[in-house]
Amino acid sequence: MTATYKLLMASTILGLLGTSAIAQTFDAAEGRVFGTENRLDDNLEDLDEDIEDDFEVEDPTFGNEGRELGFTGSISARGTATDGNTDVATIGLGARFGFFDGINGHEMRLSYSYAEEDGDELTNNLLAGYDYTRDFSDTFYGFATAVLAYDEFDSFETDAFVGVGVGYRVFDTADVQWTVQAGPGYRYLEADSGEEIDEAALSVSSNYYNRINEDMFITNDTDVLASDRDTYVTNDFGVTVSMSNALALRTNLFTEYRTDPEPGFDDTDNTLGVSVVYSFN
Repeated sequence: MTATYKLLMASTILGLLGTSAIAQTFDAAEGRVFGTENRLDDNLEDLDEDIEDDFEVEDPTFGNEGRELGFTGSISARGTATDGNTDVATIGLGARFGFFDGINGHEMRLSYSYAEEDGDELTNNLLAGYDYTRDFSDTFYGFATAVLAYDEFDSFETDAFVGVGVGYRVFDTADVQWTVQAGPGYRYLEADSGEEIDEAALSVSSNYYNRINEDMFITNDTDVLASDRDTYVTNDFGVTVSMSNALALRTNLFTEYRTDPEPGFDDTDNTLGVSVVYSFN
């Protein structure tokens, strides 16, 4: 429905109904106000959840370290649709399931995001993974992993990896935790050009956590997936500071790097995030 048609229709209704339209207009305005309040509450809840996710790294778990016994899991979903001057639709799905028996750990993760505006896709990506870990000792563990990444607007639309390996806890104290793991596997790539590649690959990961003092800790997570065609590196560095009992700040820099991106694509993407929480309680 065009804005002009809406205006003509509104003028006709006002002419026919006279003063009764004043009450209807007031009701409509009141509805918009309360509708805006509801949307505001929804947006604040979403923001709170995002910030909570940012601050969850305060309790790091590497391998099976710190995992709870039994089943754990969560599912989340959100969708929005707007029409009028701009037609926008967004969908977000997330799921996490895990099981740990004291030695063997299983974890499945799924994340999907989709967005379009006026019929044009803006976002369409899927991340899915499964991890199996088995503790051999307090410091050594083995793992098997399967990961799928799909992004319609990336130089490599599909990037999948299946592999096995071992992990080692270099430091494992209350204040410092550093775990490294590596192993061989098999990689499948589908480039934006349509080229398909499958080849042997190597994965290397490092997870570091250091509590500097009671009010500050840093994290740095690095993942490398290397094969003949391309090496993909991600690094997530974060600093969390509790400046007072009421004020906390979380800053992180997420970097993605590809050694051989497709023509027309940059080799590096950087995302800087800042989350601030102030509580009046």
